[in-house]
Amino acid sequence: RAGTTSLVASLVTASPGTLLERTAVLADLADAGEIVGIHLEGPFLSVARCGAQDPDLMQAPDVGLVREVARVARGHLVTMTVAPEVPGVAGSGGVADALADVGALPSFGHTDAAAGEMRAAIEESFARLAADGVRSRRPTVTHLFNGMRPVAHREAGPIPDCLAAAAKGRAVVELVADGTHVHPAVVRDVFDMVGPGNVVLVTDAMAAAGMPDGAYRLGSLDVTVADGVARLTHGGAIAGGTAHLSQVLRVTVEGGVPLVDAVRAVTATPAEVLGRQDLGRLEAGVRAD
Repeated sequence: RAGTTSLVASLVTASPGTLLERTAVLADLADAGEIVGIHLEGPFLSVARCGAQDPDLMQAPDVGLVREVARVARGHLVTMTVAPEVPGVAGSGGVADALADVGALPSFGHTDAAAGEMRAAIEESFARLAADGVRSRRPTVTHLFNGMRPVAHREAGPIPDCLAAAAKGRAVVELVADGTHVHPAVVRDVFDMVGPGNVVLVTDAMAAAGMPDGAYRLGSLDVTVADGVARLTHGGAIAGGTAHLSQVLRVTVEGGVPLVDAVRAVTATPAEVLGRQDLGRLEAGVRAD
């Protein structure tokens, strides 16, 4: 009803058993054509930047768990959000390498990385993905700005590294451009800085998307939605999005991004991330959905 034709379903941090059970459910949905892929947001994240995820469920990077999730996903694992500074994520034989091995992309986020750590991880993954041609040649950045050490002129953190990598065509940055997560003027500036082909607009939608205000759940945590904004009932952190992608597109264009550039960021560029040649373009031979 809202116009989205192709949905990637996300799982928040949970215990290994729960992740495997939920991945199996989503794999069945992907086999049935209900969704186009699976994204795991965790569990190898920074506790300091966990956002609306349960810090008690964060785990040390485990290549074996990555391979088991990929096995259960049956080829439908698209991306996994990982924090590059957590030992065991980056580097030879780390989780980022394992994701490439199983046909998925590392998506860097929920990170407290210092300046340089994100840059090194992106460069390493870009080289690895380019060599293997896995799904897409570029790693992604999970909802830029949100769940990250902020930019400060004496303590740069990971955000300038992400912007620089995207501007060079070495990464794709995601933005939750719903007017709540990121100011529309910042969204416009990111498009100007990195170019429209290097941005994907996402909803970060949780169970309250398109639903009335009230009480909801995000993984194991209680969420309260008031005036369309989802926040943890205890703590108040923003807990995912409630907008449809059509609303994200509208907010982005009203914020000053040219319509063609904004549409590209919800169609062709995400299709490239998925490695799908049959989605996201109005061309002969492509899905007319």
